[in-house]
Amino acid sequence: MSPERLGIVMYGVTGRMGTNQHLVRSILAIREQGGVRLADGRRVIPDPLLVGRDPRKLEDLCERHGLERWTPDLEAALASPEDEIFFDAATTRGRAERLEAAIRAGKHVYCEKPVAAATAEALAVARLASEAGVAGGVVQDKLYLPGLRKLRKLVRSGFFGRILAIQGSFGYWIFDGRIDPPQRPSWNYRRADGGGILLDMLPHWRYVLDHLFAPVRTVFCLTANHIPERLDEAGKPYRADAEDAVFALFELEGGILARIDSSWCVRVRRDDLAVFEVHGTEGSAVAGLTRCWIQPAVATPRPVWDPDSPRRHDFQADWQEVPDTVPHDNAFKVEWEMFIRHVCEGAPFPHDLLEGARGVQLAELGYRSAAEKRMIEVPPLELAPDA
Repeated sequence: MSPERLGIVMYGVTGRMGTNQHLVRSILAIREQGGVRLADGRRVIPDPLLVGRDPRKLEDLCERHGLERWTPDLEAALASPEDEIFFDAATTRGRAERLEAAIRAGKHVYCEKPVAAATAEALAVARLASEAGVAGGVVQDKLYLPGLRKLRKLVRSGFFGRILAIQGSFGYWIFDGRIDPPQRPSWNYRRADGGGILLDMLPHWRYVLDHLFAPVRTVFCLTANHIPERLDEAGKPYRADAEDAVFALFELEGGILARIDSSWCVRVRRDDLAVFEVHGTEGSAVAGLTRCWIQPAVATPRPVWDPDSPRRHDFQADWQEVPDTVPHDNAFKVEWEMFIRHVCEGAPFPHDLLEGARGVQLAELGYRSAAEKRMIEVPPLELAPDA
């Protein structure tokens, strides 16, 4: 049985993450493995059409990876019947409008988070997709990282007993351009362009907390703009008016407390760039992006508080690593395969546009909390029609 072609318009994949994670490690890796196998034995081969504003970058990207299809004309790409899916990994500003245009053109849509800069916009996109009868999805890659998949297994096995608290730490030092080139694009630090670490990361933390532990019920945020001036890609100074750190406290259903700090102005001295501690009555776990360690209640030592003597006990040695019992593929690729199956055979896909809107909702409430310096309730969000 010959593989079937699936055309995908990929917008904004000339950036670092779009190229590495979505194009090379997902779509091209799927092509190299022979496509996505469906339940009935058919195979689907993705055929990407690269779209962006810079023809030179598009042509170079195609040449480097043996691709032929590219265009700077998004309108023409959406009008073509050759492609069934539209994927957006460009800047947050304008994403809702691009998704709406793709939906009106009859495309299934898949996008990076956040879906939009405001909850109302995100809901409008989700509602339009539902009314048009097209599939819609949002990237929620953290759930498929090996470290967090091990956490999920621990939760489902009952290892923690009653979960008490979760502590998360994310971030690393982003150079401002004066000593070394910045690792992130300048739009990330301009509010008008949809920048800001709160809008970037709270949608991640929403689906991580909701899906691994319990639904988020309240949020309290403090934000900071530690470095208000940076150098852009051309080495010119610009005003970085978006927050580069957010410290968030959440209350989850069932009384679980969670605190997650996110910052682009910290230097790493922990196990990974993102680390999550989970503490329960029957055990604790610490997970990074790929590895996870546990300490059950029966193996918990009795530390002695003695600030007058040098520490001799190796607390790290008291933890046992969770082994890799199954292979773990690239997290972005795993979700791409799920979405392709969803489009081609109606397989389940939990990361729909409403889930994306819930992430935007938490970010919006986080900004409100920071402005008012108080805890904010997170109401249920459903795909209700316009009032």
